[in-house]
Amino acid sequence: MSDYEVTHLEGTPFQKSRAFSPAIVTSGGRTVWLAGQTSTTDLAGKPIPHDFEAQARTCFALIERTLERVGGKLDNLVTMTVFINDPRHGDQFVKLRQELFPNGKFPCSALLTISSFAHPGILIEIQAVAVIP
Repeated sequence: MSDYEVTHLEGTPFQKSRAFSPAIVTSGGRTVWLAGQTSTTDLAGKPIPHDFEAQARTCFALIERTLERVGGKLDNLVTMTVFINDPRHGDQFVKLRQELFPNGKFPCSALLTISSFAHPGILIEIQAVAVIP
């Protein structure tokens, strides 16, 4: 056995269709606890309030930037808690997650609908944990 190992439990057809794993078992590696990410501007500084897809993509890009600073990448995510303020965005988020994790090794996930965020125009916040070799 190596110093770092990650095992994704096989998901049910429903779990696979919603792009999340039921459990991930890790041994070794470094655990990285990521702060929640939100944004009402994209990486180029363009305003994106009330644009769910742009905000979700920006959140993932910010998470990836943070992970790169400690030698990781999005594939190292093992779990995420996602907050949205409109349940109608749920399916759109699942499609994006399927795109970002095309190998089918999805992080575990909780998707919660909340009434509002700290600042007007925010539609999504993603908090995550990664394990990096």
